[in-house]
Amino acid sequence: MPDNNKGPKTTSKTEGKVVSVTGHVVEISFPNEKPGIHEMLIAKDDPTCKLEVYSSSGSDSFYCLCLTDYTQLARGSSILATGEQILFPASIELLGRVVDIFGDPLDAKPKVAKGDYRPIHETANSSTDIKTKQELLETGIKVIDVFAPVLKGGKMGLFGGAGVGKTILLTEVLHNIVGNAHNDSVSIFTGVGERSREGLELYKSLVASGVMAKSTLIYGSMGENPAIRFLAGFAGVSLAEYFRDELKKNVLFFIDNAYRFAQAGNEISTLMSNLPSEDGYQPTLESEMAEFHERLLSTSLAEVTTIEAIYVPADDILDHGVQVIFPYLDAGVVLSRELYQRGILPAVDILASSSTTLHPKIVGDSHYECALHAKSILKQAESLERIVSLVGEAELSNEDQLIYKRARKIRNFMTQRFFVTESESAYKGVVIPLAKIIMDLTALIDGKYDHIAEDKFLYIGSIDEIQVS
Repeated sequence: MPDNNKGPKTTSKTEGKVVSVTGHVVEISFPNEKPGIHEMLIAKDDPTCKLEVYSSSGSDSFYCLCLTDYTQLARGSSILATGEQILFPASIELLGRVVDIFGDPLDAKPKVAKGDYRPIHETANSSTDIKTKQELLETGIKVIDVFAPVLKGGKMGLFGGAGVGKTILLTEVLHNIVGNAHNDSVSIFTGVGERSREGLELYKSLVASGVMAKSTLIYGSMGENPAIRFLAGFAGVSLAEYFRDELKKNVLFFIDNAYRFAQAGNEISTLMSNLPSEDGYQPTLESEMAEFHERLLSTSLAEVTTIEAIYVPADDILDHGVQVIFPYLDAGVVLSRELYQRGILPAVDILASSSTTLHPKIVGDSHYECALHAKSILKQAESLERIVSLVGEAELSNEDQLIYKRARKIRNFMTQRFFVTESESAYKGVVIPLAKIIMDLTALIDGKYDHIAEDKFLYIGSIDEIQVS
C-alpha cells in the first residue's frame, strides 16, 4: 500500500492512443505495454485530464473512465499510464471537511496538506480478525430501535421512493449517534448522485449541531459525470478503512444514495454498449455491490457501522437495483408514501421493515416479545382496514375495535420530533432511552392507556408527557 505524500507518477513507456470517445467512456489502444485494471491515466498534452482503466475491450484496447472534461480528447490523442490507482489522501485532517474523490476541497477551505495516499480500490480484508461480538446500537429513532434494531458494526438500509424522508432520517441517525459518540468514533458521509443543495443543507445542519467536527463528507453529486459518482463510494470506503485500520477509530459510514451507485454503474455499462441483463441493469451489478459492501466490515480493534439510504424507483421495492442490496444488510427500514402523506413521521412501514438483530438472545426477551406483539396487533388492524373503510369502525366487534384503536396508538407513538428539523418545525428534537420506550410500548399493548385518545400519542417522547385530564 503506498504511503508516500505525493501524487501519482507517470511512466512514459506505457503510452496509448485514443480510439474513440463516447461520453465519459474512452476507448484507448495500448499496442505495447498494457496498463492494469483501475490504473490511472493522464493525457500526455494535459496532465490535468485524468482517466481510470475500467475493463478490457479487446486484445490491445481498454475502456477507460474519463474523470474530467472529455471534450479535450480526440481520436489519436496520446495517453500515459501513471503506474498507480487513483490515490485518496486519507488523513485525520479530513475530519470537518467536504472533499471530492481526489481529496480536493469542496468547502472553500485549503487543501489537506498531507495524507496517507491510499488506492480507492482494494480487496476486502481476508484476515480472520473479524469482530463477532453482538452489541446493540441505539440510533435514537424509536421505530427503528424497537422494530428494526442494528448492531454496532452492522449494516442498515433505509428504503423509500422520492420525497418520503430518507435523507432526513439518515441525517437524524448521524446526528444522534455521532453527537453522543466518544472520541474514538468518527463519521464518513458519502454522497453518491444526490443533489448539491441537499449536500449543502446537510453540511449546515452538521455544523450547527457540532457534529461536523467529527465527520468527513465525500461527494460525487448528481451533476457530476457517472464515473465520478460511481467512484465516490469507493473513495469513502477507502477513508473508512484508514480510520479503522490505522487510527483504530470506530467508523459510522453513511451513503446517500446506494441506488445511485448502482445507477451510475449502469450508465457506464450502457456507454460501453454492454448487453444488459434481463432486468435492464448492467451484468456486473452484483460484483460491483460485492466489491463495495464487503470492504465495510469490523475488526476486533474498530467497528464500521453502515447506514445506507436506498432510493426505490417508482416505489417498487422489487426492482433489481434495490433487491441486490438486501443480502448485505442486517436491517431494512422501509418508508411508506401513504404514511408520509398522512403526516406520520418518520414514515416507517413497521410491517415491511425487519432486522436479523431482533432476536431474544440479542435484544432480550422483553424487547423481542414487545416488538412481536406490537407487530401482531398492527397486522390484525391491517386486515380490519377494509371493513372500516366500507362500514365504519363502529361495526367492528368490541374486541376488534380494541385491537384497531391500539394499533393506531402504537403507530402514533412511533412518531418523533427530529433534531435536524428543529429550524423548520420549531419543535425541539428528542431522544428517549430504548428501555423506557419498551416499557411504555408494553404498557400500551397491555391496555393501560386504552382510555387516552389516540391523537395524544402523536410526536411525544415518552408516554409520561401525556397530560391526562
